[in-house]
Amino acid sequence: YIDSMTVGYKCLMRSAEIAGLEDIVEEKPDKKRKKKKEQTAEETASEALGTGTSREAAVDESETAPAEASTPAPADKEKTDGDEKLPAWVMTAIMVVSIVFGMGLALFLFKFLPAKIFTWLAIPFPKLQNTGSDALNSLIKSVFEGVLKIALLVGYMAAISLMKDIRRTFMFHGAEHKTIFCYEAGLELTVENVRRQNRFHPRCGTSFLILMLIVNIFISFFIDPIALQLFETTLNPLARTGVSLLLLPLIVGLGYELIKFAGRHDGILTKIISAPGVWLQHITVLEPTDDMIECAIAAVKEVIPTDDSDRW
Repeated sequence: YIDSMTVGYKCLMRSAEIAGLEDIVEEKPDKKRKKKKEQTAEETASEALGTGTSREAAVDESETAPAEASTPAPADKEKTDGDEKLPAWVMTAIMVVSIVFGMGLALFLFKFLPAKIFTWLAIPFPKLQNTGSDALNSLIKSVFEGVLKIALLVGYMAAISLMKDIRRTFMFHGAEHKTIFCYEAGLELTVENVRRQNRFHPRCGTSFLILMLIVNIFISFFIDPIALQLFETTLNPLARTGVSLLLLPLIVGLGYELIKFAGRHDGILTKIISAPGVWLQHITVLEPTDDMIECAIAAVKEVIPTDDSDRW
């Protein structure tokens, strides 16, 4: 998981770097066209003065030539501007800081904050933690935290989907799903075949996120009862966050097995397992254009194994 996240983030950083260079390259033709337009206007004005001024123009040109020669060519400056890159160690430092910050923010939003909000709500509504049954207390807390985590995730996805670049990314996401469906159906990878496929895939990473949150609700249900048996008291939000982190490998493993099971079988149970993820994919997976489908086909062809090891 950590290796996949690291590789993925490096690819994102490289993509952002290339996108920045493309912006610079797009600016250069505009500058050249503007310069050419100015030169054309000057030539037109000189011709309008007639042949009587050609000698004076020649004298003026000879006088200004040395000054122009001493000035660095704009093309050279543009070349250096476009070729500038950040050192490798700076890019690595940015990546590390971004990963640490992102993980810290995720832990705060999806681990500490839900537990803390429940504690705050229990002050004006004491019945939330004192129902008379330890099991019911734990169930209410687990469901509240789980639903809040899901709401935060859906809200975040919906918010970023309003960004133009993210919507384009979600369209590429749709192209990826359609291409995978086409490949798994044994059809030739063409734009026509891919376009006809469904864009919602049961093994999507979005579905995996939702499944982990749902599994987390069930796993968290046992935290308080076990803590009461061991320590005769419930855990505070910080300790509960620590325990949740220790349980993360179990949650991720169960979520992975569920999504793998849903991908292998097609029935009522798998449809129920896949339903929350498919609902969320209406936000994160959009209909692609044909050029995006072509890009997805090229990417999938590069990773298709020749030994049929992907037939599971």
